[in-house]
Amino acid sequence: MSKLNPAQTIVVPPADVPWRVPDIAPPDSVAEATLAGGEDQEGAYLVLMKWYPGWSSAPHTYVTDRLCVVLSGVWWCNSGPDFDPAQAVPVYPGGFVRRVAGTPHYDGARADATEPAVIAVSGIGPVHQQWVDPSQPVLRHM
Repeated sequence: MSKLNPAQTIVVPPADVPWRVPDIAPPDSVAEATLAGGEDQEGAYLVLMKWYPGWSSAPHTYVTDRLCVVLSGVWWCNSGPDFDPAQAVPVYPGGFVRRVAGTPHYDGARADATEPAVIAVSGIGPVHQQWVDPSQPVLRHM
């Protein structure tokens, strides 16, 4: 009878997921947990993003595609260079979003949400994130 080898199958219980608030973010706005690789490294990565109610990213782009699956909550997404949260569309748990490389977009969780939106994001790094208008705040109220 074989037992799980923790060197071959790495299990991270939910309580041990390494959530952190990015340096640019106020508390209770957004958090991320890098589970494999890294967005700034060569190769595949898997990151969990948690958007707290009322917060969104500003329009931005990446040089590689990003593949996203909503795990919980409702994630509001829009594309284009203009920040207009009223035009964002809801993506519910189990929903899939592909962010096409080089296209501006933004996303977050509406202020009336009852829980954060948690999204699994994967792709190939480095992503080289660029803000559409770097003179504006990178995080905004939605």
